Amino acid sequence: MQFLLVFVVAAPLLGAVAALLPAPPGLKGKSPEQAVLRHGVTVTGVILAAAIALTLGFDHDTPSRFQATTDISWIPALNVRIHLGIDGISLPLLLMTALLFFLCALYSYFKLPAGPSPKAFVALLLVLETGTLATFAVLDLLLFFLAFEMVLIPMYFLIARWGGAQRQAAAWKFILYTLLGSVVMLLGLLLIGLNSGTFDMVTLATDNGRELSHTTQLLAVLAIGIGLAVKTPMWPLHSWLPDAHTAAPTVGSVLLAGVLLKMGTYGFVRILLPVTPSGMATVAPYLGAFAAVGIVYGSLACLSLARKGNKGDLKRLIAYSSVGHMGFVLLGIASMTPTGVNGALFANIAHGLITGLLFFLVGALKDRYGTADLDTLAGVTGAALYGRAPRMGAFLAFAAVASLGLPGLAGFWGEMLALFGAFDPAEGLSRPAFLTYMAFGAFGTLLTAAYLLIVVRRVCMGDPKSGPELVLADVHRYEFAAWTPLAALTVLAGLWPAVLLGLTDPAVQKLLAGGNS
Repeated sequence: MQFLLVFVVAAPLLGAVAALLPAPPGLKGKSPEQAVLRHGVTVTGVILAAAIALTLGFDHDTPSRFQATTDISWIPALNVRIHLGIDGISLPLLLMTALLFFLCALYSYFKLPAGPSPKAFVALLLVLETGTLATFAVLDLLLFFLAFEMVLIPMYFLIARWGGAQRQAAAWKFILYTLLGSVVMLLGLLLIGLNSGTFDMVTLATDNGRELSHTTQLLAVLAIGIGLAVKTPMWPLHSWLPDAHTAAPTVGSVLLAGVLLKMGTYGFVRILLPVTPSGMATVAPYLGAFAAVGIVYGSLACLSLARKGNKGDLKRLIAYSSVGHMGFVLLGIASMTPTGVNGALFANIAHGLITGLLFFLVGALKDRYGTADLDTLAGVTGAALYGRAPRMGAFLAFAAVASLGLPGLAGFWGEMLALFGAFDPAEGLSRPAFLTYMAFGAFGTLLTAAYLLIVVRRVCMGDPKSGPELVLADVHRYEFAAWTPLAALTVLAGLWPAVLLGLTDPAVQKLLAGGNS
């Protein structure tokens, strides 16, 4: 177990180095480009297999205990250690990350985005995987920061070199927002570590911030929270996200929504809730307010983009939907209750699966039509996917109803639990304020249903003869292979939420209780 976790975190980086080396003659296949793309599929597949083995070997009877741990001194002068471990909170995120990277590598093998060398593309993808997996596995504040920052450069280049229109501006906006947020976050992490005498996240969580004064905790929450909120993204620090998603290649959008956004909310749960509870209690009402506004704002923006005549880009619409969905995650965290935090973690996984599938589908539509503009797609009466490409239309309708929170699918449980958490927030928080946030959230679910149903009507329905004169290919085999696992897991999590909640709940209970089960 210990070796498996180290392997899962380190192997992608070794794979990235190997991707840049010349392929052995016997492994080149039809071309060196095919060889390096096959290398990406192989490495991410091995990582996924190792993550599954880690999940099977995980002691599900004690998910609140850190398992597969490695703890080695790294910088003795600062008491910084190479400390790795997983519990019921981090394991689902680790597994979902490994799955999404494998599906993106598989998709890219058949549909590589236009850009420079495939070697660079595969190497950047694997470096990005190392940073994201390490973020969910490390248990030291400085290591967390290094892993958190490691993802920025590869994602910048994936957008800037393999993206679409306006990719340079979008990439610069992404890197500037996240770097500025990270600088402030580093100050907060140093404030905690230097004042408490340790950067170890397990020790700090067990002490529940006893060594830190209320003022220190409050300053740390503000500093770290800004960096995490930019990555989440929280309204009003979200403006980099729509541009980045619109310009990014399909796999870049899938990974940005499915994995990178989760790093910010994971930091709130793993660091701020247990280490600075007093500071979080002060900030929580404001965090809840920003979350509630973000839910409604994101939904209204999507509703505007979905309306006929507004020239709404479908990728941009899905990006704005992420602002609303991540608002539910932040609202659950702000409630500081086991119910709300469990809902936030569940919504994290659901959003990764569903929005990842949506971006795959929008990318496929853009490949076929040459545009993601809704007015162009819909034509006069609708794009009529049900008649032109029935399997793709079924996938899109399924992903849309899952995203709007239909009961029986994964999107329902996270949002419902987050609203329940706001209905009865932690002791000391203003219940009238959180009831107001809950009402905003409930209104946001209605708006979400409205814009997603409009999208389904405009893209899936209509007269095939009156739309663009195109012979539209239905779902290819490689697309079916990449999309089906996400759809199946969305159904599984929706019908059997205990699979995920059984892992997260004991860990969340212990986290909020200061290390006491």
